[in-house]
Amino acid sequence: MKTLLIVYHSMTGGTLQMAQAAASGARTESAFRVLLLRAADADTADVLGADGYIFASPENLAAMSGQMKDFFDRTYYGALDRINGKPYAALICAGSDGRNAVQQIERIATGWRLKQIADSLIVCTHAQTPEEILRQKYIPAKDLERCEELGATLAAGMAAGIF
Repeated sequence: MKTLLIVYHSMTGGTLQMAQAAASGARTESAFRVLLLRAADADTADVLGADGYIFASPENLAAMSGQMKDFFDRTYYGALDRINGKPYAALICAGSDGRNAVQQIERIATGWRLKQIADSLIVCTHAQTPEEILRQKYIPAKDLERCEELGATLAAGMAAGIF
């Protein structure tokens, strides 16, 4: 049975909704294990035990969240040269544009020699004031469908041996 590891961090719920939608899409693949873990709870053994990955982060101060950075800091060297060629995708819940958060995750994935299977998916909430940034997020259904499709695509490709 193949395992898809989805590692996420979410403070206001937006990224969690996106990660859950991707997990739901991936679970449509039979005989497939989806492991959805908060970044603070994921470790090197989880990374090494997975066959593919989705990394989901909010954009915080034009970067990936500190919890996602901590996850990568804790697992990077333990997984280096041990997960080469495995597929991945990234999800970003952004307040402005999310591009720098994507760039950070993609650079780490390049160092891990992972195979990106789709463009990183950015959902922009346009939260710009302190009140909007800190409020609970609700991701529109059309964006959650995109996340679900990404999860289903990654799982189907992994199950078929394409990635």
